[in-house]
Amino acid sequence: MPQQRPYTRRAVGVLVGMGLVALVLDQVTKHLAVVHLADRDPVRLLGGAVYLVLTRNSGAAFSIGRDYTFVFPLVTFVVVGWILWMARRLRSLPWAVALGLVLGGALGNLVDRLLRDPGPFLGHVVDFISVFDAHGRVFPVFNVADSSLVCGVTLAILLELTGRHRDGTRLRTPHDEKARGGPEP
Repeated sequence: MPQQRPYTRRAVGVLVGMGLVALVLDQVTKHLAVVHLADRDPVRLLGGAVYLVLTRNSGAAFSIGRDYTFVFPLVTFVVVGWILWMARRLRSLPWAVALGLVLGGALGNLVDRLLRDPGPFLGHVVDFISVFDAHGRVFPVFNVADSSLVCGVTLAILLELTGRHRDGTRLRTPHDEKARGGPEP
């Protein structure tokens, strides 16, 4: 068991590092959006494929649940608690990246929910990236935290589907057994 400890530390270090990078990048870009995009027309980029436009969202994607803003921080606390619990036996670096992205994204939007107007647990999330339309009619306006969450969850799903476990082991399939020459007696 002592051999596992360095791997666990490395994986937890990657998880924390990814989480911090996502959180800091999210908060810096939100600050820049508030400072530079307030009271101005959307900024068109890449021929209209991307627009920068400041919005404040009390709900989730497509403003779902905007009357239940207080629920989102509570869900975030559960997610963060689950990630911390999972970190105890984390040895997989890809899982550390996935969980770190989810952690950073969740914390990025939690900061908004707790510290922005109209008040704690009711704060509106700053969104500023819109694709294919300046006002989010094609796809919801989002932020770096949202991107981090989506990328982290997508990676976690791919890791699960390919049989990669958080402890660094991999699920053996009948194909793996056949490639090794059949099951061991």
